[in-house]
This record gives sequence, C-alpha cells and structure tokens, in this order.
Amino acid sequence: MHLDVADLRDFYARPLGGIVRRLLTHRIRARWRHVTGLTVIGLGFPSPFIGAFRGEALRLGAFMPVEQGALVWPNDGPTHSVLVEETHLPLPDSCVDRLLAVHCLEVSEHGRPLLREMWRVLAPEGRLLMIVPNRRGVWARSDHTPFGHGRPFSRRQLERLLVEAMFCQLEWGHALHLPPIERRMVMRSATVFERIGARLSPGFGGVIIVEARKELMAPIGAPARASRLGQLVPDRGGGLLRYRG
Repeated sequence: MHLDVADLRDFYARPLGGIVRRLLTHRIRARWRHVTGLTVIGLGFPSPFIGAFRGEALRLGAFMPVEQGALVWPNDGPTHSVLVEETHLPLPDSCVDRLLAVHCLEVSEHGRPLLREMWRVLAPEGRLLMIVPNRRGVWARSDHTPFGHGRPFSRRQLERLLVEAMFCQLEWGHALHLPPIERRMVMRSATVFERIGARLSPGFGGVIIVEARKELMAPIGAPARASRLGQLVPDRGGGLLRYRG
C-alpha cells in the first residue's frame, strides 16, 4: 500500500530524512556519475534524489503514482513532476536512459507488471537503479520511516523478479547502516555508522540497492498502451498535486 505523498514529504523534511537523502544521493551518484545528454526518470517518490541531476541530464522527470499523489517539483522553474499510473507510464518505448525506482516496488500491488513497464520504457542500453527495503535490516521493522511500509525484499527475491522481467543485474549494494532513530549522537555519526556497517555487516543495511541493465534476448510480450492522464489539481498552499480523472 502506497504512503501518502504528504507523509513522504514530511519524512524528508525531518533531520533523519535529511540524513537518508544525503546518504542515498551519494550512492546514486556513485553509480551514475555522468548523465549529460541523457533522459533520467525517477519513479515512486524520487524528488529528494534526482535533483542532483538538474542542469546535467537532457530530460529529467519525477513520476509519482496516482495511489500516492504527487508534489509540485521542483519548487523553482518548470515543473518536472508527473502523476502517473505506475503500470501504464505515459512514455514511448525505449526512451529512458536512466530509471531510478525508490519508494516504489515495495508498496506496489502490481510488482511484476510494474517491472515489465520499466523494461518497456528503458532504452536498449538503459540502466535501472532500484532502492528497496532490506528484509534483513532494522529499517524494515520501523514504521516511523517510509522504509518500514510495504514489502521488504531479500536479494534472492529481487534477483528472481529481475530475471523474470528480463533484467541483467550489474551491481548490488546496501545502505542505511545507522539505526532509524532521531537522536543527535546517531545523526552526527551517520557517516561513521555507514562505514563501519558496510565493513562489518554489509548485508544488514536498511536498503538494498541494485543496478540492472535491460536485456534484449527475447520480447516479454506486447507493451501496454499508456492511458490518458487525468488533470493535476494543486492543493491550496501545500504544493501537492491531486488526480482528477
């Protein structure tokens, strides 16, 4: 079940959310160092992270599911956020070079069709970077953060889903080794927690990060046609976008 976009916004406005944003953005940029001239799309609630590509990517979009709701993003300049049906993205085939999925797969009720849709829109050499709660980590057991909602995954479960959806796995990693508590000592030492956790217990990070490449060995079925979007209606004073079919 999707969290409401206002709850996600409020989490990333908190000190702990700021730490999560910084740590995960660092890991994302470590994988995607150069996106000049590329189309970069984030799916789920990607706005805390894809802002790092502003001014560099040729095209940039934050696609947020109808069930969750959407924010107006960014706060300045043209709006790049779009309210979508997650299994019927309003994009042509093979048009996305980099696709970031965060706060996405674990809360979706249509995991396999969602992955098929990601495959459809990715370019032949496109890359998918997926961040999901780790079943072995403590973050999946805390409902005070977005990573404690939905279905956490093990690496084996993700591997099976990616293979079924015709993705070739390139690299695996973990992040968020600090405990999900808002105490000053913990947040001041977030970088130390990450370094020690990655060295001593790498498999117990709060999230799994996997990068995958689109496989082209065989088709996976006829792509679904993107449905017509409804109207995005801003809420008063909240910067939220609501869906009107």
